[in-house]
Amino acid sequence: MSDYHSLDPMKFVDDQGTEHSMVPASVVASVPEAKAAAERYGRETRFDFLDDRAVHWMLFQRREDTEKGGVVGCLLALLLFVFGVGAWPFWDLVASQKSRQFQVAFIAVDALILCAVLVGGYLARRRTLLDPVVRNVRCRARLYRKIVGTARKGGADIPRLYPYYGMYATSRKFFPEAPDRPVPEGEQSP
Repeated sequence: MSDYHSLDPMKFVDDQGTEHSMVPASVVASVPEAKAAAERYGRETRFDFLDDRAVHWMLFQRREDTEKGGVVGCLLALLLFVFGVGAWPFWDLVASQKSRQFQVAFIAVDALILCAVLVGGYLARRRTLLDPVVRNVRCRARLYRKIVGTARKGGADIPRLYPYYGMYATSRKFFPEAPDRPVPEGEQSP
């Protein structure tokens, strides 16, 4: 979390690691539909979407979560590619020339490795996929994206791709009993 203090106020990092300026809450609130959505979603998720400091902290947490998942996802994709797609050339060049017993063993071992990779990938991410604190951040990030989209459609001056990240698949449910992660000490208020 020490990276949070190295960010300039009103700056955040997207999924690709590029730093962007936050759109101030006053711009979002200038569209009545977006302001109403921010207030409604804020009550549902115990979060103030019109507070720049709170949104800044939420965007930082969202980036941190995506970064952790990206490492596991990259490793999983690499292993799936090697043992999934890579099995075809090996079969074509080597296994097809071997005995039937070798071919059956190759298919069984490759299928076993693929299953182990999938189960390992799930187990590596399971804790964060089920963690209500992390899921609340994802839920709030999803709703923030909706609010900003409403403001953009309403005529607010918001860049087209802002907030420059994709959607979460595991962000539908909010857990009101889960605590929020506190902002680390030493923060510079934007």
